[in-house]
Amino acid sequence: MNGRIRIRSERVSPEEYIGFLKRTDLGSQYPRERFEERIARLVHTVSISLTARNEDGLLVGVLFGLTDFAYWLYVTDLGVDRNYERQGIGRQLMKTAHEAAGGEKDIAVYLIANENAVPFYEKCGMKRQTT
Repeated sequence: MNGRIRIRSERVSPEEYIGFLKRTDLGSQYPRERFEERIARLVHTVSISLTARNEDGLLVGVLFGLTDFAYWLYVTDLGVDRNYERQGIGRQLMKTAHEAAGGEKDIAVYLIANENAVPFYEKCGMKRQTT
């Protein structure tokens, strides 16, 4: 990962997250009905909120997750600015979230991924489950 990117636990404002969504492929997953209201609720209520910022403070990566801090972590959002993809930011966000939730030994990670994102998650060591 580029050494000039800083990952930390941080809540972002709804406005900043909406701007970030325009620079990623994440935005298409959200229904447009009451979009701003629902995004505001999302950014204020997730139990894990991680950001990746460049040296200028620009938001270039986000991971949101829900966890019980004992057994599981459900990753709801993971996105990286298109101009910063393939630099290890997503992988570092996943690792940091897993640690924040309680660590690899104790915490199982769950998510529902877009089919195009499956290879990324497999590279992170996750296994595909079918129902």
